[in-house]
Amino acid sequence: MAAGGIGEFELIARVFAPLAADGALGLTDDAAFYRPRPGRDLVLTKDEVVSGVHFFADDPWDAVACKALRVNLSDLAAKGATPVGYLLALGLPKDFTAEQVDALGAGLAADQATYGISLYGGDTVRSPAGLTLSVTAIGEVKEGGMVRRGGAQAGEVIVVTGTIGDAALGLSLRLDPALSGRLGLSAEHRDHLLDRYLLPRPRGALASAVADCASGGMDISDGLVGDLGKMAAASGVAIEIDADSVPLSAATRAAVVADPHLFAVALTGGDDYELALSIPEAKVATFLATAASLGIDATVIGRVRPGEGIDVQGDHPALAELGSGSYRHF
Repeated sequence: MAAGGIGEFELIARVFAPLAADGALGLTDDAAFYRPRPGRDLVLTKDEVVSGVHFFADDPWDAVACKALRVNLSDLAAKGATPVGYLLALGLPKDFTAEQVDALGAGLAADQATYGISLYGGDTVRSPAGLTLSVTAIGEVKEGGMVRRGGAQAGEVIVVTGTIGDAALGLSLRLDPALSGRLGLSAEHRDHLLDRYLLPRPRGALASAVADCASGGMDISDGLVGDLGKMAAASGVAIEIDADSVPLSAATRAAVVADPHLFAVALTGGDDYELALSIPEAKVATFLATAASLGIDATVIGRVRPGEGIDVQGDHPALAELGSGSYRHF
């Protein structure tokens, strides 16, 4: 019997079977099936979230479950793919409670309803290092239509969704709770930054527009500057960013005014999970209009040109601190 009086098979029946898609066969088999529609390609992506690395040990389990699912849905959105299902590998610490796993299931159920995705199966094991969730998400695009990281072409425009740097500053506030006071942030600004770190906002509503308009795309998970550097390298081009055009929330602007060094944190910190797209000039207006109609901010921040590397232009003193430009796991 597991912690909280719940055994493995009871856990599956109680928490995960209600989340299962038709092809998952009620989670009573060792595998599931999914039949893609004619003329569609499957897009597969996998990300793992680990206690102490991607979230804090005392974060609520419903929010952790949502984060695990959403970081993968963000990858699908960047590929122009519509989500259809996911697999979940769950590592549970020895002292988990029934209330925690019920909360985890409730978080997944809520996001499944929001994002139109269902569970196809997975695995549950003991995790001596704390809670872990590894999600493999499955999406669909038109045949041959997946937007690649390496698809950016010289002459195109770089567009990002949402605002940049909120999650990185939210992490800074978690690591240093007194920082908010030193920066003079309002409670509203503090709470905005903390929430953006805990709960990504995948831009799946834009998937069709990404597929129709973008030549290259990725989500911003390891920092704007570093991730666009990856796009430039994969595409064999140079990307030029206007730092003054990078969209910042009111909360991040307030933090940067109080401590200009935080501008570099905003440009290089991870966990934004916004989209970074390379779009032909002729399609930019269409994409921006579609985003606006969906209530999603989208901003032109740079251009693609022949060459290599990433060039961040601007006079802000913090630009000298960009370093590698992204978060690195190793």
